[in-house]
Amino acid sequence: MGRVIATGVRATARIVARDDGRGGTALPVLEGDGPLALRRIRGSGTEARVMLVGAMSGPLGGDHFAVEADVESGARLRVGSAAATIALPGQAKGESRYDVRLSVAEEGELHWLPEQLISVCGSDLQVTTRVDLAGSARLVLREEQVLGRVGEEPGRLTSRLTLRIAGRTVLDQELACGPGAPGGWDGPAVLAGHRAVGQLVVARPEFTREPPAARMLGECAALAPLAGPAVLVTAVAADGLRLRRVLDEAVVSLG
Repeated sequence: MGRVIATGVRATARIVARDDGRGGTALPVLEGDGPLALRRIRGSGTEARVMLVGAMSGPLGGDHFAVEADVESGARLRVGSAAATIALPGQAKGESRYDVRLSVAEEGELHWLPEQLISVCGSDLQVTTRVDLAGSARLVLREEQVLGRVGEEPGRLTSRLTLRIAGRTVLDQELACGPGAPGGWDGPAVLAGHRAVGQLVVARPEFTREPPAARMLGECAALAPLAGPAVLVTAVAADGLRLRRVLDEAVVSLG
């Protein structure tokens, strides 16, 4: 009998949002396969809303998931997820991957607000998020990672976030946590013992004229203007609930 080699699951979801010419946003492409299912839900005004629904557990070891969203000129899209993403160990060897690719054209707007990513003990996940914005595009992007379930050590998690505006890279940062990560990730200069970490990116054309000033947002969050019409909020917290509260307050503070 031949030996079956587990290589993991490959799955891609793709969204295209387009101005429908009637004051709304159409979704000519809304495709998901395998564990990635997409559902359009009731929108608000000119905005289309999509929910990402996990149809099975994962990503497991060896899996490779990808989500792509293209917002065309003048369209408005809001994307969320129905539940947290849980990175789990699997039978296949090697790391799992989760790639997010987002693009927003001139006068387009995207709110990318998934639920938290939880890194389970024994998992090994690499997440990459790449965003390309036109100069007049708008963006609100939230990423949240929770290291381990309650009373559990985390798996290895590497997260990279890259933002380009009008063809110029204004943010490219990476954070690695958990077993095998470079030393110091849990030290006072990085997480300082916290188990939840998040980033919020807000891009608006008016920030070119009036960029928000760099400042602390409480004890464990900081706002920093980027080299473009965008700001980055970075926060750490004891748990996912407190992290969400901090990032929500940051959105409100930016108007």
